[in-house]
Amino acid sequence: MREPKLSLFSIVSAIILTIVVAATLYPFVHMLAVSLSGDVYVMKNEVNIWPKGFNWRMYDLVLGDPKIWTSYKNTIVYTLLGTAISLAVTSTGAYALSRAQMAFRGPLTMLIVFTMFFSGGMIPTFLVVRSLGLVDTIWGMVLPGAASTWNLILMRTFFSGIPKELEESGRMDGLNDIGIFLRIMVPLSKASFATIALFYAVGLWNNFLYPLLYLRTPDLFPLQVLLRNLVLAGSASSGDVTRIGGDNLVVEESLKYATIMVSTLPILIVYPFVQKYFVKGAMIGAVKG
Repeated sequence: MREPKLSLFSIVSAIILTIVVAATLYPFVHMLAVSLSGDVYVMKNEVNIWPKGFNWRMYDLVLGDPKIWTSYKNTIVYTLLGTAISLAVTSTGAYALSRAQMAFRGPLTMLIVFTMFFSGGMIPTFLVVRSLGLVDTIWGMVLPGAASTWNLILMRTFFSGIPKELEESGRMDGLNDIGIFLRIMVPLSKASFATIALFYAVGLWNNFLYPLLYLRTPDLFPLQVLLRNLVLAGSASSGDVTRIGGDNLVVEESLKYATIMVSTLPILIVYPFVQKYFVKGAMIGAVKG
């Protein structure tokens, strides 16, 4: 059997994708190499994609602060709780808007889409959050952004593509709207849920604005705020930096790269576990004979 020949389109696509992958990975590889290199080599700008003078001192400085683990716990709690709440709000709202028999479906959709282009702004939002008593609480981190209009529209479109025959068969079996949603729509929408969950999780993990606006207690700060304070203020590591290399500027560069890696790698590790749902997404909801 003859093997199919590679077309020009396939070759060009492979080259372009290779360039995109290299451009995407290079900053992470470079930051990892600098953060693991000795300060002398960093000062001489001799580090590219492979560490020189390999050492873990920058990570010892970052992870040696006991507050880092409290911030990690806070970030994980905010991410898990916020993702669960956002998925619940988004999926139920999207399912309701995807049903043609819903009253005022058109006007409600237009009002929701309107918020994509116009919003109250930071100050009115803060006043609402404060009036609800959410300032300096865990709920101030997860409730103000519980629903994303873009994700809601994406999930509504996905639900609209599921064959109506499945819903009709569920009603014949005695299911109400809640039963149809839980027993038919949710199992058929794993790809959609995984995709939207990843969007929400990444946003919550990297959330930096909400903590600055709504949190006052340092014990509630997430990882991003603590790492920002560590890099900008340097209060927890300035003495150690001087003893390590004697050149504060260079060590600060290594320290910044180490903090970026510490805050970025955990959320990147999650992607391989949901990748299969991205691949299956095109087939989810299809009627199988």
